[in-house]
Amino acid sequence: MLVAPIPSNEPERLATLRTLKILDTPAEERFDRLTRLARRVFDVPIALVSLIDENRQWFKSCAGLGAQETPRDISFCGHAILHDDVFMIPDARADIRFNDNPLVTGDPGIRFYAGQPLVVPNGAKLGTLCVIDTRPRELDDEALGLLRDLAHIAEQEIAAIELATVDELTLIANRRGFEALAQHALNVCKRVGREAALLFFDLDDFKRINDTFGHAEGDRALATFAAALRASLRESDVIGRLGGDEFVALLTDAGHDETRHALERLRLALAASNAASERGYQIRFSVGQTQFDAARHASVIDLLAASDSKMYAHKAAQKNGQGR
Repeated sequence: MLVAPIPSNEPERLATLRTLKILDTPAEERFDRLTRLARRVFDVPIALVSLIDENRQWFKSCAGLGAQETPRDISFCGHAILHDDVFMIPDARADIRFNDNPLVTGDPGIRFYAGQPLVVPNGAKLGTLCVIDTRPRELDDEALGLLRDLAHIAEQEIAAIELATVDELTLIANRRGFEALAQHALNVCKRVGREAALLFFDLDDFKRINDTFGHAEGDRALATFAAALRASLRESDVIGRLGGDEFVALLTDAGHDETRHALERLRLALAASNAASERGYQIRFSVGQTQFDAARHASVIDLLAASDSKMYAHKAAQKNGQGR
């Protein structure tokens, strides 16, 4: 048996999967109807929507299989997500990668496997829609096309879940998405002993922008600020829009100096944007900054609360001419 290699984008892939908060959730008819349909049209005993977690494959839907998950290192789907198209094994007993696999030599006695990777909009392959038989066989071109089509429907359903974690206006994480991603990043920092900092932003005079220039221009200001955040921070940092004109960023592996440099990059980016535009207003912000302390901050929620308070203090100081 050969264990599937780990994808090159594994950290990003796992972060995407966990942001969706789909693992270990109850069965849903929108996925179950796909596996029931796949079982019927391909005349197979087993059809699955499988998601590849760090050490397991977990089944969001499993028609014809009693198990809810199996170890990742014996999974067929772990191999399938390394491919762009259908991964098909006509006879697992004749394939060196699987001939002594416990899922082949024991229950459920897999002989035939075909899995189409499930890809979300950011390009991550989270798992597969797969069909399994206990007898050797192959799929012809028409059947392969049908499996791709059914997998695309599953991708659309997963994308609908993902939309619940993305702010549609700015295309960065919303509160739900940020809290999930940031907590995961914070857990990693805690485990490896790295620093982290949370920045809580509020746009200054945003109500005046809306009242004077209209809500469409207000939306443009929000999108411009989000773009400046993306450009100024590192890819490893987690950014999000909590709602209204409030934004947040978790800087990983960042002490006071890196956090100060990040804020300076953001101010310079906004200054350049303000100078180049003819909007009639300036985009400015107040910010609260909190360095992560495992003894005081049990979760990202604690960091948000601490930084929120500091942001309002900064905003008040700026109004009194005491802040930058």
